[in-house]
Amino acid sequence: MQILNFKETVNFMKLRVPALFFSAALLIVSLFSLFTNSLNWGLDFTGGTLIEVGYQKPAKLDHIRKQLEAAGFADAVVQNFGTSEDVLIRLAPREGVKASKLGDEVLSVLREGGDQVDMRRIEFVGPNVGDELAEQGGLAMLTALLCIMLYVTLRFEWRLALSSVIALAHDVIITLGLFSVLQLEFDLTVLAAVLAVIGYSLNDTIVVFDRIRENFLKLRKTEPPEVADISLTQTMSRTVITSGTTLLVLAALFFKGGALIHGFATALLFGIFIGTYSSIYVASAIAIMLGLSKEDLMPTEVEKEGADQDPLL
Repeated sequence: MQILNFKETVNFMKLRVPALFFSAALLIVSLFSLFTNSLNWGLDFTGGTLIEVGYQKPAKLDHIRKQLEAAGFADAVVQNFGTSEDVLIRLAPREGVKASKLGDEVLSVLREGGDQVDMRRIEFVGPNVGDELAEQGGLAMLTALLCIMLYVTLRFEWRLALSSVIALAHDVIITLGLFSVLQLEFDLTVLAAVLAVIGYSLNDTIVVFDRIRENFLKLRKTEPPEVADISLTQTMSRTVITSGTTLLVLAALFFKGGALIHGFATALLFGIFIGTYSSIYVASAIAIMLGLSKEDLMPTEVEKEGADQDPLL
């Protein structure tokens, strides 16, 4: 790709300091929420019984909670599922009680008020299975991050490698923070979306860093922030096309995909947006703050045998 003139270059790095402060604020809020509120773990991780019921008219969640509490289901988590007529009820595991029997009891309690309630589905996950899924999910994310750290360490100079890892951690923490702040349900589909965000964000950062490395060697008299601006401008069309088409598909899933994949679409929508932002304003800005220069990217000259001898001899 031809190097653009400076007049055509977007001055991204002019906003790198405000952007880093903005990212720091998002990280603080996300970490605070994760430590205080934790995540709203789904049935896949906590275990228990999930019951979906349908009403003929908009359901009153407060009334349903009072009905269940009076019947001995004080631990029930009640929320709308997709529409105001669909209600999702989650119950903690109960020893010696089958899920089908528990569902019938809940259904009879809800029908005592005279409302017409239909059973849509009922699912049961044992506590041991939930613990195992939580452990395996955490190990999957940790393994992915370790493999990525090894990859970028071998591919890039240490300043670029460290910047890409920091940007990746930035994307994951803020995405998890969104689910913690809004208390959105975090299940296996959301975990899969977070792993997809890790791969997408890293790919975007690598494209930018490859171009930065090439331009550092071509524009040896140019300052690092200007080299970053030129590189980001050159890759911007690719970023807009890739992110734009992906977001269009995810928007369709978010609005029309139904409640079952709503969390998955939410995590990917937000994660890809924040990943694209971090590739521009976090990864590149941190690399410059770490003192990245053309000397760091110059190839090592290998001295040939006999190069110091007089060729006339």
